[in-house]
Amino acid sequence: MRTGIIGTGRIGTVLARILVAAGHEVVLAGARGPHALGPLVAELGPAASAAHPAKAAGQAELLVLMVPFDSVRGLLPPHVVQDKVLVDATNAFTGTAGAPANLGGRGSSDLVAEWYPGAQVVKSLNTMHFETLAVAGTASGERLAHYTAGDDGKSKEIVAGIITDLGFAPVDTGPLHSGGILQQPGGPLFNRPLTEAQALAWISH
Repeated sequence: MRTGIIGTGRIGTVLARILVAAGHEVVLAGARGPHALGPLVAELGPAASAAHPAKAAGQAELLVLMVPFDSVRGLLPPHVVQDKVLVDATNAFTGTAGAPANLGGRGSSDLVAEWYPGAQVVKSLNTMHFETLAVAGTASGERLAHYTAGDDGKSKEIVAGIITDLGFAPVDTGPLHSGGILQQPGGPLFNRPLTEAQALAWISH
């Protein structure tokens, strides 16, 4: 499966590296255009390519949004994500304060699903610091959890398979609204590394 990564900051770059290491193809898109990604594509080798966001979305079978939340709306033409799995790995913060954004009780992924109504939105890959993400999947010991929240079971299974390939344990937090709120900034699972057993125990309570 070719994964499109929209956003090539620190965490998007880490995700690209560990996906390629796990045998996946990636197509990358960043704010400065595909030419700026030449060094990263060269580092990653033939499994990687770069394109503008809309073209990357068209080439990918699954998309991961790793851009600032405020730039998600209008980033892609809605038709290019029609019927595709769209992983919302964004985090909604306020300005420079770093506090969770007040979304009036709505989940940030609820808004993403509203902006891209043809996509199958799954909240995932947003809770872990990029330095942990870079190494934890290949570390010894119990696997750390990555979460999936969404309203389409098949889409969550696809994302769970990628999480497994990366060396993490997929844990389903439920529907997009309630499960996404658990993962987003201010939620109890955000930036809180848990093993699979710990995560399952927490969710069961």
